[in-house]
Amino acid sequence: MSNLKKSGTFKLGGRTVKRLGYGAMQLAGKGVFGPPKDRTEAVAVLREAVESGVDHIDTSDFYGPHVTNQIIKEALHPYSDDLVIVTKVGATRGADASWNPAFSKEALTQAIHDNLRNLGLDVIEVVNLRSMLGIHGPAEGSLEEPLSVLADLQRQGLIKHVGLSNVTAKQIADGRKITEIVCVQNQYNLAHREDEALIDQLAAEGTAYVPFFPLGGFSPLQSSTLSDVAARLGATPMQVALAWLLQRAPNILLIPGTSSRGHLRENLAVAGLALPADAIQELDGIAPGKAA
Repeated sequence: MSNLKKSGTFKLGGRTVKRLGYGAMQLAGKGVFGPPKDRTEAVAVLREAVESGVDHIDTSDFYGPHVTNQIIKEALHPYSDDLVIVTKVGATRGADASWNPAFSKEALTQAIHDNLRNLGLDVIEVVNLRSMLGIHGPAEGSLEEPLSVLADLQRQGLIKHVGLSNVTAKQIADGRKITEIVCVQNQYNLAHREDEALIDQLAAEGTAYVPFFPLGGFSPLQSSTLSDVAARLGATPMQVALAWLLQRAPNILLIPGTSSRGHLRENLAVAGLALPADAIQELDGIAPGKAA
């Protein structure tokens, strides 16, 4: 069993979770659309993750759509008391697998009820509002209306805590005028470091930062420096990339995803991988945009 406690813990909403969690996006089919190639393996991955000590699972009902949440329910319901499930809303999927904004009161309310039903929950611990103002990265613009809808659903008792995804520092500050923002989920990894200052600011404030695509997402990280450091440490490049994130800031919570138990074990082993100072210095020196 992986000793995930080595990776430390951090507060997520009203709960304290281990910093190494699991992202469920890859449990859906190709392009995060339709059913997985091997549903039995998907169920097994989730069960092994929790048995190995993972207590934070990130998902969304627009993965599939509905697919990943239904698999999570099949694999893990009834959930253990220490398991925190975080979902996100703000988009729907078209029949052509397109990603479409869904910010209206009706769409967001429907999304919350879909998540509750498909996960088999009465209340969701954390719901991230995924900004669709910019598809490939954060873009300025008001999130007041959709965030106010989530705050109302929070008052109704359907949501405990609210987070933001794909957002700017200004949107976070504006959002805090509406409701407490307990986490921020943006793209960040060795190759994409636009959020350097934001991570440090959130760390000082005690707010969790959850990097999506920690390994590059649809374009896996590739770097000769990363490969060289990994070879020297007897680890895989992806393990080193995750370890770098864990050591980057104490408020970073990792949610690497996989549909394979073998890959899951590799990811969880990162809890015991401490990067020496010279390795961190080399990795820090990778120019953003040059490791993708």
